[in-house]
Amino acid sequence: MLAAAAVAIDPDDPLAGLAVGDQPEPVVPEGWTTVTVRAAALNHHDLFSLRGVGLPPERLPMILGCDAAGVSADGDEVIIHAVIGDPARGDGDETLDPKRTLLSELHPGTLAERIAVPRGNLVPKPAALSWEEAACLPTAWLTAYRMVVSRAGLPADGGGTLLVQGAGGGVSTAALMIGKAAGHTVFVTSRDESKRRRALELGADLAVESGARLPKRVDAVIETVGAATWSHSVRSLRPGGRIVCSGATSGPNPPAELNRIFFLQLSVIGSTMGTRGELAELVDLLERTGTRPLVDDVRPLADARVSFGRLAAGEVFGKLVLTV
Repeated sequence: MLAAAAVAIDPDDPLAGLAVGDQPEPVVPEGWTTVTVRAAALNHHDLFSLRGVGLPPERLPMILGCDAAGVSADGDEVIIHAVIGDPARGDGDETLDPKRTLLSELHPGTLAERIAVPRGNLVPKPAALSWEEAACLPTAWLTAYRMVVSRAGLPADGGGTLLVQGAGGGVSTAALMIGKAAGHTVFVTSRDESKRRRALELGADLAVESGARLPKRVDAVIETVGAATWSHSVRSLRPGGRIVCSGATSGPNPPAELNRIFFLQLSVIGSTMGTRGELAELVDLLERTGTRPLVDDVRPLADARVSFGRLAAGEVFGKLVLTV
């Protein structure tokens, strides 16, 4: 079957290890089932895998991809939950299972014509979502949903204030749109004027240059950038506010600014992916509000190398989708 796979590891040139071609049909363990993929989406996780982050050479070749939607062996339209873990080992939360993994780390991923997944990892796809839209949800959008709705401590009925650092990234764009769908005021930052303009078009209440002073301090910050924006995130919070962090693309070791943390009683909260239940909640939110993932580009799986090249170059605002 056709698939996009990592066949070699190259930390400096990740696309050198990418192969788009024939791969074996999926093996289906007990309790798992197959899904015929209709659309899949790329994430930076795929580039990290090609660089060898979380994917050792002995597991190669490995089909890449965490995100997909398709048709189950029973004929149901489904979205695939990418976290492979046991909720019982995580006190009811599979993301806290010490042995949890993502598709394409230990088990073949979603950038293929067919994939094997645990039966419990299937979430019904509503007819209101297109295949391309549904394929965008399991990683960046689920990560953003958990950050904004489950971890940020914002009012459940809306009315909170949220700062999203680094407009344009997959998680950041999703956090902006989820924050607005949930009824919050959302500020965003970006060094790029065109990305600030796009964020305003998507509903941001204010878009400013990175590090710029905000009109008021916020309840929570969505932080995926790390070192470059950390100080601004800390200074932008009201007393008792929260930074929710799911990434550090500019570096993982910023100054801690512990004096502000303890004096203002700030909270720094880590967040990774989300549960199957949260993915179902996210799907319901989109169906109820009409919010839809921003899709930057759609092309056939056979042209995956072009999409990987765009992702590596950072030439993206929204999600890159591959169709089967």
